[in-house]
Amino acid sequence: MKYTPLLLFLFLIACGGETEELVIPEDIEEKRELLKEKRTALNAEKEKLAKLEEQVAELQAAIQEQDPAFVKKSLVTTMQVEPTDFERFTEVQGTVKTDDNAAAVSEIGGRITRLTVKEGDRVRKGQLIATIDMEGIDKQRAELQTALGLAEEVYERQKRLWDQNIGSEIQFLQAKNNKERLEKSLETLNFQQTKANVYAPISGSVEMLMTKQGEVAAPGVPIVQILNTKEVKIVAEVPETLLRSVKTGEKVRVEFPALGRTDTIKITQIGRTINPANRTFSVEAELKNPDGELKPNLLAVIHLNDFSAPNVITLPLNRIQQEVTGKSFVMTVGPDNKAQKTYVETGESFNGEVIIKSGITPETVLVDKGARTVKEGDVLEVEKG
Repeated sequence: MKYTPLLLFLFLIACGGETEELVIPEDIEEKRELLKEKRTALNAEKEKLAKLEEQVAELQAAIQEQDPAFVKKSLVTTMQVEPTDFERFTEVQGTVKTDDNAAAVSEIGGRITRLTVKEGDRVRKGQLIATIDMEGIDKQRAELQTALGLAEEVYERQKRLWDQNIGSEIQFLQAKNNKERLEKSLETLNFQQTKANVYAPISGSVEMLMTKQGEVAAPGVPIVQILNTKEVKIVAEVPETLLRSVKTGEKVRVEFPALGRTDTIKITQIGRTINPANRTFSVEAELKNPDGELKPNLLAVIHLNDFSAPNVITLPLNRIQQEVTGKSFVMTVGPDNKAQKTYVETGESFNGEVIIKSGITPETVLVDKGARTVKEGDVLEVEKG
């Protein structure tokens, strides 16, 4: 073709020959001067390249007028627009907690003579945990029994005399009161003896030993801490802006990053007050934990659905382009299989997808791969396979 030499000439101009090797001078002022020269040369080359692109475009248009078969086609892929359901989620951090947490305590003071568990052991409700030394109470009991025996003998003698109208009434009442007082004291000691054994108040795992065998246990002071993690709950503080998006009974997705695990559970409780310090409210979701994998204070990420739109057109964000004026557009397949710039109005976005409020319909065919390299009016060649 007679146009080939001219095109070859333009190509050679664009290439411009080999670039000379850069020699960096030592002096700082010479470096600055050299940098200035190179920037000037770079700007000149950019102007040349822009001019060459204009000339190439003019030549292609001129050739196409005389030779309609000469058409530059852009190889692209296309995608059909289809309506879908759109959902947006907000991530909120929470922690694993359990309410089934209790301590095994002694109701009386004394030295622990036997401790039947260690940390990590599984225990059942009512299982023996520890035995308290009752030697002191045994001695008190023996003394009381001796005193009670004497008091009963005195009372019987006073009663017989009183029945015969011998002696004073006050002596009889004092003997009776002394006997009954000792009986009550002995009853109290007998009851205390039943508290020698300490039992597990709940079923679970021994989380911590608070008092060791051989040490003295004080009344009401925990000996062991028992934790039941068969059932746990996820607790999170949610911003008040999501108040309308969270409902009791709603299913949410919970992710445990440390375990690489995801569960879908229901919200069981929503706080009734807003924390004025951070403008949040509490949310709880219960979860079965039969294998004990979920530990208290484990980090959990709750995905709350804060926006939903059914049957809408969505596109990947990277398919949306913008003009310098800020207008958004996509490249579509227009008449005669030519690229066409179609302006769109975008809406909510999430996870790389954005709602298209207007501009395209389900019948629109979009340019997929190659959308950023084609220009409006380019003839498209759709890649198959």
